[in-house]
Amino acid sequence: MKKIRTDLQSRLGKGRKKHCGLQQMETFFQLNDLTATKELLNTIMSYALKRNSWIKEDPSVIYHFHQAMRSFVRASYFLILKEKKFVVNTQLEDVSPLALGLLSEKEYQNPLLVFKKAFKEYSIKEFDYFISGMVYFSMGIYDKLPERNMINPYIHMIKMLDAAYLIIERKEKI
Repeated sequence: MKKIRTDLQSRLGKGRKKHCGLQQMETFFQLNDLTATKELLNTIMSYALKRNSWIKEDPSVIYHFHQAMRSFVRASYFLILKEKKFVVNTQLEDVSPLALGLLSEKEYQNPLLVFKKAFKEYSIKEFDYFISGMVYFSMGIYDKLPERNMINPYIHMIKMLDAAYLIIERKEKI
């Protein structure tokens, strides 16, 4: 009798073509609210850096968030691979600092710069490692803190979420 193994690896995006990063981002924002995602990312990050506490969220919510963020990172990478087809430069008219968020004025004009900068510093595997480590350390009490700097990838993730939302928003206005 043959043993059948179940592949527990995420299948999000595996059957799709690699050039549909924008579609994957649209789907991500249809299923996840920007502010709720940023709040959960912030909460997970703060619990990951605390030694004597763990997150009170349901583990299934955390697992869904983990998988969604992994697919978001891949969609972001696919988006910069096909950037020649997709130009989002806009002129900056009186924008309030609240609308900019963590983005600079140049990044607000061209959100693809955020993704280029993030993937210049970190690879997809390093972002996966960051997301997995952040979730792992937030779900339990551990003696040791993560061995790598978790702040820089966290800032990149927040900026990528803002930039992706800007791209989707501007695409809908066209």
